[in-house]
Amino acid sequence: MEIKSVGVLGLGTMGGGIAQVCAQAGFKVTGLEISRELIDKGKKYIGRFLKIAVRRKEIEKDDIDKVLQNITGTTDMNDLKNCDIIIEAVVENLQLKQDLFSRLDGTCKPETVFASNTSALSVAEIGANTSRQERIVGLHFFNPVPIMKLVEIAATVMTDPDVVDSIYEFCEKIGKIPIRTKDSPGFVVNRLLVPYLNDAAKAVECGLASVEDIDKAMVHALGYPMGPLKLMDNIGLDVCAMVSEIMFNAFKDPKYAAPPILRNMVKGGLLGKKSGRGFYTYPKRKKD
Repeated sequence: MEIKSVGVLGLGTMGGGIAQVCAQAGFKVTGLEISRELIDKGKKYIGRFLKIAVRRKEIEKDDIDKVLQNITGTTDMNDLKNCDIIIEAVVENLQLKQDLFSRLDGTCKPETVFASNTSALSVAEIGANTSRQERIVGLHFFNPVPIMKLVEIAATVMTDPDVVDSIYEFCEKIGKIPIRTKDSPGFVVNRLLVPYLNDAAKAVECGLASVEDIDKAMVHALGYPMGPLKLMDNIGLDVCAMVSEIMFNAFKDPKYAAPPILRNMVKGGLLGKKSGRGFYTYPKRKKD
């Protein structure tokens, strides 16, 4: 199966990034949102990252318009009916993801692959209400999508191996480094990352060291590009807590349970960079 056209469900931070890298690779992309306002917001986000791509000398300035012309925003689900792959990038809510795939199942052509960008939920469960379970796959990108190279391809017990092969080739075409993994909570990266992040938060909670020194320790001793607490702020503390909860419920292993400090910060609205304050405080970003 050759993928030529891409549908993206949601043009937020993740969906916008996915739409951008696909459009940069020459694919025609149709992005579904619930309002024209969110479509415009998504395209503005994409435009900002394309300017970063120019500064990084990944594309020429004249290419920005060409990339944007490859992306069509819509609020009508029927506009995705001819896409070869649908990549779902909405919030980590199982019911919402199931509903979207169920509705699209009757709209899209039978050979269309449904891919979920979930980071922790069961891919099989997300696609359980469709008639194409052999064409359901996890496709987990990392934030920011235009910069982060890795993509996890998660096959369920029902996924056709030929579909996985096609998705692997597709990921390489959009400039990513794909790895194959089973459909298991957290896949490879979050299975290893979540306990590490939770331990860093616990270190702050017990007063082991300052936020800055904990991050310095991991950057300068182990060569990580960013400390765990700064990373949590970038991911979003609410997202970290949510993924921890999903994985704890799946494995019942205390190492995946979000520590009280993380839960309390989320309750207090300290979500990290996106709220202006988390483990660190961030200046307000100037409007474009």
